Amino acid sequence: MNSSDKVLITVRIIKSFEYRTCRNMVIPVDIKTSTIDQLKQQCQELINSDSKFKPFRTVKFDTLKIYTQAFGNKTQNLIINLEDAGFLEDGDAILQDVGVISETELSLFNREAYDAFKKNPEIKW
Repeated sequence: MNSSDKVLITVRIIKSFEYRTCRNMVIPVDIKTSTIDQLKQQCQELINSDSKFKPFRTVKFDTLKIYTQAFGNKTQNLIINLEDAGFLEDGDAILQDVGVISETELSLFNREAYDAFKKNPEIKW
């Protein structure tokens, strides 16, 4: 694989929905061969090795969801897309096959925390 096969993906690492605690991770990914599980693993390795993600190491990140795509509509919620669509749940699926394109923004978060926030979407400061 050469560098022209890779595209840039922004992954929003979400620690807290209520406090809007997130940090972006821009990573090059080969969307034609990489799976969802491989992307999760790559993100987790960066979280564990990069000191700017140290406060995020206490969260069990288990879910990826499409936040927005280049030239697409953005959600009004600043932290996460609350629509029911966009979950990337099949870990063996190739990123390109599930709609990931260049400059797609994904959210990586804890599903249990997401479900609790969706039931009561209260923002705390």
